[in-house]
Amino acid sequence: MGKVAFRVLGPLEVTVDGRAVALGGRKPRMLLATLLLDPNRTVSVDTLIDVLWPDSPPRSAVANVRTYAHALRTGIGDRVCTRPGGYQVTIASDELDMTVFEAKAQQGDLAGASALWRGRVVADLPRSPAWEPTLARLEELRLSVIERSPAVPIPELRGLLAEHPLREELWRRLVQALHHSGRSSEALHAYREAEQVLAKELHTRPGPELRRARDEIKTSIFPACQLPLDLPDFTGRTDIVSTVTGALTRPPASVVLTGAPGIGKSTLAVHIGHEIAPSFPDGQLHVRLRDPAEVLAYLLKAMGVHDIPAELDERAARYRSVLARRAMLVVLDDAVDAAQVAPLLPGSGRSAVLITSRTWLPELQGATHVHVDALTDSEAHDLLTRVTGTRRAAAEPDCAREILRACGNLPLAIRVAGTKLAARPSIPLRVVAERLTDERNRLDELTTGSLAVRTSVTDSYLRLPTMAARAFRFAGMLGPVSFPGWTIAALLNRPKADDVLDTLVNANLLAVSVDPTGTARYRMPDLFRCYATERLSGEPRQDLQTAARRVLDGYLALATHAAARMPVPFFGILPRHEPSTSTEVDAMAWFDAEVPSITAILEVAAELGLHKYAWRIPAMTAPYFDLRGNHRDWRRSHEIALSGVRQEGDRHGEAIILRNQSQLALYQDQYPEAETAAGESLRLFTETEDDTGVGIALAGIGTTARIRGDHQDALRQHRRALRLFVRAEKPHFEAAARIAVGTTLLAQQRLPAAERWLTGARELAARIGDRHREAHALQRLAGLREPAHALRHLTEATYMFHSMGDDHCVAYARQHTGELLLRTGDRARARKLLSESLAAHRRTGDHRSADAVSQLLDGL
Repeated sequence: MGKVAFRVLGPLEVTVDGRAVALGGRKPRMLLATLLLDPNRTVSVDTLIDVLWPDSPPRSAVANVRTYAHALRTGIGDRVCTRPGGYQVTIASDELDMTVFEAKAQQGDLAGASALWRGRVVADLPRSPAWEPTLARLEELRLSVIERSPAVPIPELRGLLAEHPLREELWRRLVQALHHSGRSSEALHAYREAEQVLAKELHTRPGPELRRARDEIKTSIFPACQLPLDLPDFTGRTDIVSTVTGALTRPPASVVLTGAPGIGKSTLAVHIGHEIAPSFPDGQLHVRLRDPAEVLAYLLKAMGVHDIPAELDERAARYRSVLARRAMLVVLDDAVDAAQVAPLLPGSGRSAVLITSRTWLPELQGATHVHVDALTDSEAHDLLTRVTGTRRAAAEPDCAREILRACGNLPLAIRVAGTKLAARPSIPLRVVAERLTDERNRLDELTTGSLAVRTSVTDSYLRLPTMAARAFRFAGMLGPVSFPGWTIAALLNRPKADDVLDTLVNANLLAVSVDPTGTARYRMPDLFRCYATERLSGEPRQDLQTAARRVLDGYLALATHAAARMPVPFFGILPRHEPSTSTEVDAMAWFDAEVPSITAILEVAAELGLHKYAWRIPAMTAPYFDLRGNHRDWRRSHEIALSGVRQEGDRHGEAIILRNQSQLALYQDQYPEAETAAGESLRLFTETEDDTGVGIALAGIGTTARIRGDHQDALRQHRRALRLFVRAEKPHFEAAARIAVGTTLLAQQRLPAAERWLTGARELAARIGDRHREAHALQRLAGLREPAHALRHLTEATYMFHSMGDDHCVAYARQHTGELLLRTGDRARARKLLSESLAAHRRTGDHRSADAVSQLLDGL
């Protein structure tokens, strides 16, 4: 026969090689049970008869016992033996669960001993008085094992208490098991039930161990209040606080606060937590996120659960079950991704979760997502004032604004700067403002004790994938401006970089917007850019040059493409360069969007010695500067350009840049500088045999001569330029030269001659479609017409200039119109036009025209 197993700790069962053996009816089974409860010993026939027929045995009882024993042998072999006066079951000690249980209990294997029990002993048979001593011993031993076991399932404890309601140790185990499972209210109910049973049955109260279990519950179920201190100088964020509070007080709810490092998410979450704490009477938990399994264990323990499951899913389920029965607020700080948070969200009930993250977490469906941006100017000022003191900030308002600008309205940076000032009351704000001006040392200045902007940004940087981290570093080269996405692709030497840009935007290290051309633009906050350039300092110079060259190549091609499509033919020389093959663009809109980026990248070109780009790109941008009247960027870009072109040794390029600088100086009433630069460009254009360039330089010299009153020299220079333009077949430039001659004649009061030249210029401009020169001619001709006719000319010229986006010339046209209206007595319209003209002149730095208009307005 195979391996035999006998089981009495539960329903009677015999198996051979794992298969159940048929034992017959109740009488044979009771016979076998009696023998198994006293194994390897002879049980008398009289005892067996008493078990089988407790009331009145039949005459055939002995014969029937013999028959039942024979039937059992058929199923289990000769294990049932006939002995003098009775019967015996012969088994090995490891074949009967009862003997195995007794051995394990004696050895201290409590878990193994408990696992053998399947229910009451021979639960499927009626109990016999003959069995009671054995059954009582087994039950007592079982209870002893259970009471000594480290963990007993709650259902088993309840079952045992139904049988043994006076076992105080079982009540203690049940109370503790319920409490450690997070069911503290049930645990207290069980204690009260035990108290009632003991009082009713034994007229006694619970003993010290059971009372201690109750006290443990009462101690641990006080509401957990783990929120850190709410800052007394918390400032602003009113709208966000209102939004988040409204969402969290409609649980079960989860809210995600997302924002850049140092933006104040954690401080905001703590502040909101304190604000709404009364809505969560069962407590507020706070934890900085790490491994979800560790966090779940921490949170469960904080809620009084000590029976922590081993598996993550089981812990999450237990956590949700506990939260479902409570009203708690859980603040999860600094989530890295959605997978870290998902197991920690409530499933139902009255609890809510507030999450902070540096990264967008769109996968958390159902959560309310709230973006936290930098403080507004007024909020930032309020915070600095609260930290440093009202008097100090009020005493140096300009320095306070400079500090806030350097801090980028970032709460962490403001708090660091303010804390430093508060610790040094004798130091004026001016000192800190001056130190923060130097971007190379700004992050060092924004460090005090454990507060450091650099540390905050480093945490975000180290979480980035390798390619995104490289993009972040190299983006620092692009300056404190917005830039299009293709520049990042160029820096990385990739055809596209949308995935990398998405990563940086999601990490709140780049801000994204859309410009009027529909192009996505990205910007790195200044403090992050300072950090990026710190990281970039470790890159080899050759790698920086290579990356920058790719961006500059792109800008040069695009600027060439846009310059060729300007609405007004540029009165100047553009470098020879192949235009971009890109699609049609709105040249003015493109330059409007890109000039700040171009100006910033030129600084990099100059620093890295990329001289070709340092002058060619500004030269391509000059038509835009001229038309828009953007004198500030024109001046700075051409300062870089002149240095670059001279270091490259390109004389023709130097002539181009000098001519452009001459024109800018002319606009800004710097006439000696204009004449000097024009003279130098004339010499270089002559040396490089560029007749068109010579003509343009002569035109500039002629204009300065006219302004200083030398009309004869002015006419001579303009006519020389005109001859060169006619010979070179440059009709746009010819029209400009004719206007210049007519303007000079007008200044000499040679009115018929001036009218002929200006009319001829207008006709030529109209014939070639040069609306800009046509408008200029109209504006000049207005000075030769009677008022009504002159007003029509000026109105038409203003409209034409405005349609081409030439704000500079619009200002002149409005000035002339205002002067005309003033002469005709329409003072109200004159004031309006002159005021608009004055604002534009001041914006472009045309001081001479601004002074003239101011005098007119003063006379009104």
